[in-house]
Amino acid sequence: MSKPLYRRILLKISGEALASPEGYGVDPQACLHLAISLKKMQEAHLQIAVVIGGGNIFRGQQGVEIGMERPVADHIGMLATIINAISLQQALEQLGSPALVMSALGATEIVERFEWRRALQLLSEEWILIFAGGTGHPFFTTDTNAAMRAAEIKADVLVKGTKVDGVYDADPFLDKNAVRFDQLTYQEVLEKQLKVMDATAISMCRENAIPIKVVSLSSLWEGIVDPKVGTLVSGGPA
Repeated sequence: MSKPLYRRILLKISGEALASPEGYGVDPQACLHLAISLKKMQEAHLQIAVVIGGGNIFRGQQGVEIGMERPVADHIGMLATIINAISLQQALEQLGSPALVMSALGATEIVERFEWRRALQLLSEEWILIFAGGTGHPFFTTDTNAAMRAAEIKADVLVKGTKVDGVYDADPFLDKNAVRFDQLTYQEVLEKQLKVMDATAISMCRENAIPIKVVSLSSLWEGIVDPKVGTLVSGGPA
C-alpha cells in the first residue's frame, strides 16, 4: 500500500454523491460505496473528517427562488445535511468503522453537538467524524463550513471529492477541449473564478495555509497517495 501524503484529512463532498440514480434522496448503496473508501483510509491510520452538502434533498437557493426567506431556506438545507450525515454514519457502522456525527445545528436527540476539543480527541483515536448542520447559521455554504472545520481541526489538507478528476478551465462534460490544471494557487482560483469552492472558503484556506486537493470521488485513495492525481490548490507556484 502506497504511503499517504497527508495524515489528517477533511473531505468535502456534495449531497449528490449520496443521491439515488434519479439524482435525489439518499441511496444506501451510494452511502456504502463511499463508506468502503473511507474505511480503507481509516485502516491506513488516517484521521478523517467529512462534510456533506444537502443538495440531494434540499437546496437553500431553490427555496429562496420560490419565495422562502433566506434564513428559513438555509436552515432546511442544514437539516438536509444532518440526514445525509446520519445515513453515511450508518453505512460506516455496518462496516465496523467507528463514526460519529457532530452538528453545528442543535439536534441532540439524534446527533452530538459539535465540540472542538472532543472532535480533536476522537480524530486522534481514528474515529471518522461527519460534520453536519453547516456552520449553524444561514448565509454560509457547506464549502465555507468545510474550510472552517478544516482550520479548526488543523487538517493537513481539504480534499474535495467531485464527479471529475480535478479542476478544469471549463466544464469537461460540455467542452471536450477543457484543460485540466495540475496545480493552482489560491489567487489564481479567485482571479480565474474557477469553480473549486466559493470565494469565502478559498480565502479561509489561504489564510490558514490549508491546501485543497480536488479529485474524483472514485479516486479518493489515489488522490491522497499520488501527487499527480487531481488538482492541488495551494499558496505555492502553479
